[in-house]
Amino acid sequence: MSKHILIVDDDEDLSFIIGEMLESYGYKVSRAENAAEAFEMLSGNTYQLVLLDINLPETTGFEICKELRKQSGVPVIFASARTSETDRITGFDIGGDDYIPKPYSMKELLSRVNALMRRAYGFSGEEEIVTFGDVSVNIASRTVTKGGQAVSLSLREFDLLSFLCRHKNIAIEKDRLLSEVWGAFSIVEPSTLTVHIRWLREKLEDNPAKPEFIKTVFKVGYMLEVGK
Repeated sequence: MSKHILIVDDDEDLSFIIGEMLESYGYKVSRAENAAEAFEMLSGNTYQLVLLDINLPETTGFEICKELRKQSGVPVIFASARTSETDRITGFDIGGDDYIPKPYSMKELLSRVNALMRRAYGFSGEEEIVTFGDVSVNIASRTVTKGGQAVSLSLREFDLLSFLCRHKNIAIEKDRLLSEVWGAFSIVEPSTLTVHIRWLREKLEDNPAKPEFIKTVFKVGYMLEVGK
């Protein structure tokens, strides 16, 4: 599989250093310094991951991510000197997959890139299918159908659903879901998990207000209840 990363950052020197480091570990790297360049490159190329600064000329990385999420579920790592809780929550809620504060070490960045690549693309080619109600989840191909119709999920929504599928009928603690799905190094609030559970219910449950499968387990977390 191609491993092409787009770096969107107006710090040309930093982008060059990051790019050289990633290329030395086998990644192909492209660079954009502003939103216009980023959208042009995204429209004409396929990337497996986007490393996105927040403070950019004329716009923000948040706005780029919002537009990107209308078209693609490509993994996004926000990298920014903005480290407030509000910024981190915003980054996750609009579709970011990780958030690394500047300054950071190249070793930590590489670790996060590798981890996100594994979560997004590292499944084996063998089919692993979980069904509940009229929903079918193919974990290997990362596809979901409901009533025979394809369901569009973001990367994070699918990661959360596949983790629940792999641990079906087991109550999973919220902290474990946050760590396993968002990554051990990610700073993410429990409310972000709640929002993603709600989105999954809205897309997969016949009655999201009274979920039949994606259950809340009081004082524990959540469970995919299958087989009753």
